[in-house]
Amino acid sequence: MAVFLQGGDVPPEARQGVAAELGLSETVFVDDAVRGEVRIFTPEVELDFAGHPMVGTAWLLAREREPVSTLRPPAGEVGVRYENGASFVTGRPEWGPQWEFEQLGSPADVDALDGPPGDLVGAWAWLDEAAGSVRARVFGPAVGVSEDEATGSAAIRLCAVLGRELDIHQGRGSRLRVRPLEAGRYEVGGRSALDEVADHPPP
Repeated sequence: MAVFLQGGDVPPEARQGVAAELGLSETVFVDDAVRGEVRIFTPEVELDFAGHPMVGTAWLLAREREPVSTLRPPAGEVGVRYENGASFVTGRPEWGPQWEFEQLGSPADVDALDGPPGDLVGAWAWLDEAAGSVRARVFGPAVGVSEDEATGSAAIRLCAVLGRELDIHQGRGSRLRVRPLEAGRYEVGGRSALDEVADHPPP
């Protein structure tokens, strides 16, 4: 994913094109860092909510500017919490893409998939059911992402489906922790890392 901390420098009508040019699973534009106002784009569509980009944006704002308590994507108010170097955000299962889930027999079956089994599908299997540990891969060609490395909105929906705290091992090496909160909200998060810093001039 990419985050434009000076998102206001990119005109709203140009953002979808910038996200398509970058070709990453999500691109976030921070319009107001103090208020936490953000917008999120895949290479093909704008999303009202995406968990992994919110986790990464919260972490990056704390690293480059100052910690925030709230982010505001189009879906609504997202609470932010920091703990031991990790960032956590809250969201609702009805926000973001409406993922469906396919439980497979084993983690090896998940790893063996050679493509998406559907348009918005999270394939998963228990690594350790007693511990709530899950192996998952998430495919979203319907939103322009063939396979996502980490998908917080899918993690929230799977947590809601299973009704329990989960430790999700996704993609090549991502790890998301998700738990139910009160009033239909869920918290998802983990650790983030900065890959590179680049200047991308507005189109």
